[in-house]
Amino acid sequence: MDDVEKAILISFDESGAIDSELKSQAVNFCQKIKENPSICSLCIEKLRFCKLVQVQFWCLQALHEVIRVKYGSMSLEEKNFIRKSIFSMACLEGIDDKMCAVLDSPAFIKNKLSQVLVTLIYFEYPLIWSSVFVDFLPHLSKGAVVIDMFSRILNALDDELVSMDYPRTPEEVAVAGRVKDAMRNQCVPQIVRAWYDIVSMYRNSDPEICATVLDCMRRYVSWIDIGLIVNDAFIPLLFELILVDGSSEQLRAAAAGCVLAVVSKRMDAQSKLSLLKSLQISRVFGLVSDDNDSELVSGIAALITGYAVEVLECSKRVSSEDAKVVSTELLDEVLPTVFYVMQNCEMDAAFSIVQFLSGYVATMKSLSPLQENKMLHISQILEVICAQIRYDPMYRNNLDILDKIGVEEENRMSEFRKDLFVLLRNVGRVAPEVTRIFIRNSLANAITSSSDKNVEEVEAALSLLYALGESMNGEAMKVGNGLLSELVTNLLSTRFPCHSNRVVALVYLETIARYMKFIQENVQYIPLVLAAFLDERGIHHPNIYVSHRASYLFMRVVKLLKSKLVPFIETILQSLQDVVSRFTSMNFVSKEPTGSEDGAHIFEAIGLLIGMEDVPLEKQSDYLSSLLTPLCQQVEATLINSKVLNPEESTLQIANIQQIIGAINALSKGFSERLVTSSRPAIGHMFKQTLDVLLQILVVFPKVEPLRTKVLSFVHRMVDTLGASVFPYLPKALEQLLAESEPKEMVGFLLLLNQLMCKFSTLVRDILEEVFPTIAGRVFSVIQRVADSSGPEINTEEIRELQELQKTLYTFLHVIATHDLSSVFLSPRSRDYLNSIMQLLLHSSCHHKDMVTRKACVQIFVKLIKDWCASSSGEEKVPGFKSFIIETFGTNCCLYSVLDKSFEFGDANTLVLFGEILLAQKVMYEKFGDDFLVHFVSKGFPSVHCPQNLAEQYCQKLKDGDMKALRSFYQSLIEHLRHQQNGSLVFR
Repeated sequence: MDDVEKAILISFDESGAIDSELKSQAVNFCQKIKENPSICSLCIEKLRFCKLVQVQFWCLQALHEVIRVKYGSMSLEEKNFIRKSIFSMACLEGIDDKMCAVLDSPAFIKNKLSQVLVTLIYFEYPLIWSSVFVDFLPHLSKGAVVIDMFSRILNALDDELVSMDYPRTPEEVAVAGRVKDAMRNQCVPQIVRAWYDIVSMYRNSDPEICATVLDCMRRYVSWIDIGLIVNDAFIPLLFELILVDGSSEQLRAAAAGCVLAVVSKRMDAQSKLSLLKSLQISRVFGLVSDDNDSELVSGIAALITGYAVEVLECSKRVSSEDAKVVSTELLDEVLPTVFYVMQNCEMDAAFSIVQFLSGYVATMKSLSPLQENKMLHISQILEVICAQIRYDPMYRNNLDILDKIGVEEENRMSEFRKDLFVLLRNVGRVAPEVTRIFIRNSLANAITSSSDKNVEEVEAALSLLYALGESMNGEAMKVGNGLLSELVTNLLSTRFPCHSNRVVALVYLETIARYMKFIQENVQYIPLVLAAFLDERGIHHPNIYVSHRASYLFMRVVKLLKSKLVPFIETILQSLQDVVSRFTSMNFVSKEPTGSEDGAHIFEAIGLLIGMEDVPLEKQSDYLSSLLTPLCQQVEATLINSKVLNPEESTLQIANIQQIIGAINALSKGFSERLVTSSRPAIGHMFKQTLDVLLQILVVFPKVEPLRTKVLSFVHRMVDTLGASVFPYLPKALEQLLAESEPKEMVGFLLLLNQLMCKFSTLVRDILEEVFPTIAGRVFSVIQRVADSSGPEINTEEIRELQELQKTLYTFLHVIATHDLSSVFLSPRSRDYLNSIMQLLLHSSCHHKDMVTRKACVQIFVKLIKDWCASSSGEEKVPGFKSFIIETFGTNCCLYSVLDKSFEFGDANTLVLFGEILLAQKVMYEKFGDDFLVHFVSKGFPSVHCPQNLAEQYCQKLKDGDMKALRSFYQSLIEHLRHQQNGSLVFR
């Protein structure tokens, strides 16, 4: 063994026994060898004699790289040497048995050799090396070793160059076209003849090599002359191979693959139909009824599916009546086997079969009424759907406890079912009655099936019923019919033996919720619906996932039925008493992570029920008091004892209070502002008392962020519920919320103020004037902090929070300006921040990356100009503001920022911003007249080299007041100025 071989072995070593430094030296040594001018000779010499596979692979890899990268710079002599040597190795030409090391090597070495040969073909065929294929054919008589190598070369040619299954460069596409054209003209018939002879000769003695040849041939059928395969010799041979019982499964499957390639060949519809008919494909139907897991059955299943797809395509494309009759006959013949295949065979073609069936159902849309055989096919398609959507019983426990495997299986099935449910909807449109009868029977069969199958059958039948409801529009469901009524009655009145199983219980509840529009019109079913949600099938189900989902769905049901549930309120509250008491009894904390959310849904449902005006006031007060009083008492007791709680108790109580606030918040959603302020103020008084209690939390736990967030959320809720009567509580609430707020909390605080301004407008001026200085001081210092800092000490989460705060600040300032509250900026305590606000808005209106934010800033300026600047030249309301607008905002925002290349007129948001900028110019002209115009035209335009005639035209357009004409002119002016500058001036 020489140094080169040792270095290659060391570089490939993965055992860990070799010193890393030695390995690194070996890799470097091997790399340097590749740069040697005689590398090709060295590699070929090694390949002839060395039997070490690592050395063989390294040499072939090196040859492949050299040819691919340096072919153009090689000498003629070197090219001839490489070509002759590689060809000799591949076909054992002029080499005795002691020297054919490569063809005795493992498959990956032979594949690498074929890749090297194909690289030569890429550069040399047919112009330089025209005889490569013809020269190879005589060597096939040497037996299986060379036949196998020839097949590998053709496969590599397909993989590396010809097949369009891989992305190709335009150059590769051109070379592929050149190679295929040359092969078709020169050698394809001989190659096909060789394939036929090999398969005929070796079918009994070496079925494996025959399968290899047929797998190779299958790849080429799509682009060679189909007459070379579809003839009286080859097609009978292929079918003979498929049908001979006891023969090699691999060979039979390979023959089926070739027939599938013939079937899938692109051609004229009429010719294709004739071809499909001539194949007499029914000969293979019987083969799918044997061992359904075998390679042969998978191959036959794929063939039958592919054949059915092609017949269907032909039926759409042929025009003559005779051809349509033929295609219909062929479809009718193959469909039963397609249905069998889909229900019984393990195969990768399930998705393509769904597509095929969808296409087939689509052809029936124009047929009315459907013939008997079409009705039969519809029933079979429904059987297929039902079988395919069924879970495998092996996952039953995983799905019930929802472990990792259960989650994966549920997600996989959810994705897999999507296309099947689309197919079901299409079938339902073509044959609605047949579909409903099938679903009714599926449900009936599932109910009576044996317990070992029960779970999966029931779940599938309920899923079909759910999917049916999903495809019905609201009107059809409201009207209903006899069968729909029967389906819903069966659903509501059935108690399945497997109802304790999670997947069954969930789909059962989802299906009831799906048909609520029917229930709305048929109120006689309401008691059955309530029973399903309130007993152990729903909210009281032993599985926590089911009870949580039932709580949410029940809340949605209550929203839909609302006043129709008034007679049942007592019953409902009685059923939910144990769930409610978990929250109203002292010191309850749910051990479940979603417990509070679960409770919130229940309380929201109760709030919707008892918050209706249909409920008498006395009853309403009793109901509400029985819920709010114990909840508030819990909070008060915790607040009184807060100082004596140890850390563990404190954590528990904080979690408890969070859940209580969530429950009260949800409960209040059912009460309208009109009810609690006008018609029944006593109810409003109860909520005010509750608000009083909950605001104490901010005093006792001033720094507990989750509690502050919950209280803030409740204040939001009370603004909506109590309306203006919430005002007396706001100063205290806002003071406490503002006292300890971090940037993330400040966002929530600003959103509350936005809500108040949008709801009450100028009524909140005094409140806003009180809190604005504190907000401005805190927010500007925080924003400045992030602007001043850089480096790893500022983490991305903090930056994200500050960006969110900045975004909310713009909205806050915009709401102030647009709700007639701009005087807040001018109050004595706020004036200190006026300059900072103006500079922020100016910078953002010119440079912010988000065009929507820029638009908001421009709109703020427009509103401030209208509010603070009188048309007549009197005393300035805000000294210096007019000159700031004319000299700074006008030119920077309305001219320079628009000239910047970041201002793209092709963007929709930018065009909206452009409209606001034009409006700003109009308003400035209306308020300031020539003071604005003279400065804009005499100072701004010359700085960007605007021609005098265009400046004059601008003045005229602005004075005319036609915004559409001004917009069109100003855009063309900006584009002209940009073109004139040609990038030499950067506007900032």
